Amino acid sequence: MPEIFVRSDKLDAENARYAQVPLQHPVFLNSVPKSGSHLLRNILRMFVPVSQHYTADFIQWGNLPQHRHAFDPAHPRLSWGHLFFADASVVETAHARRIVLYRDPYDWVIARARFLLSDQFSGNVEHLKNGQIAADELLTMMIFGLPTKLPSLNDIYELNAVAWLGARAHLLKLEDLVAAVKALDTPEAEQFFADLLDACSIAKPADWKDRVRTGSDPAQSGTARQNLTGVGLDLPQELGPRHRALVDYHAPGLRTVLGYA
Repeated sequence: MPEIFVRSDKLDAENARYAQVPLQHPVFLNSVPKSGSHLLRNILRMFVPVSQHYTADFIQWGNLPQHRHAFDPAHPRLSWGHLFFADASVVETAHARRIVLYRDPYDWVIARARFLLSDQFSGNVEHLKNGQIAADELLTMMIFGLPTKLPSLNDIYELNAVAWLGARAHLLKLEDLVAAVKALDTPEAEQFFADLLDACSIAKPADWKDRVRTGSDPAQSGTARQNLTGVGLDLPQELGPRHRALVDYHAPGLRTVLGYA
């Protein structure tokens, strides 16, 4: 099984600086992997008592039976993970306020490549770090996947994001989340976070901006791009025309249904 090495943060201590109101309903933060999962999680941790943070694991399809109690309405908790849309996941999260986060597939290709190359990831693709694979080849692998090793872009987006569009969930684009974090003093950012907190059944406190600033601090996230180490391949800042065409060939209509085209 792949391992992710993330250093601990100090956000539980930061949480104590704020007056906390207990959750009345379970909240589940679902996301496409490498789409800002830790950013969203760390922000919302500042609005929920630490005692209600479900920290046992990132909840996924494979471990759902072991963590179904995270969604118990009698004991509301804030939990997070990468959960496929399927009968069991819909039933188990039925009482939870569901948030679904994703990012532009073009940017996801680069983010996935960067993370797999980093020291923070260890799994069955260590051979990709040996310097024998060119950047364009690696990006192509991120799109089409690797047999028995890595699922394809379409496989990941289909059940982690697209299928949830047809379910009861509050949908978020990473790009909108980042824009709101960077412009907290604007009416647009206030509305964004008011809508997000309302979707979580959390009343917006007067100090919401300070809480967001604390939770979104990159220094508190071991998976933030600037904190990844060991990435020895020079990856592009933006996906080029050739690989954009490959994404569109591999997953036609994906960016359109997600609101990017």
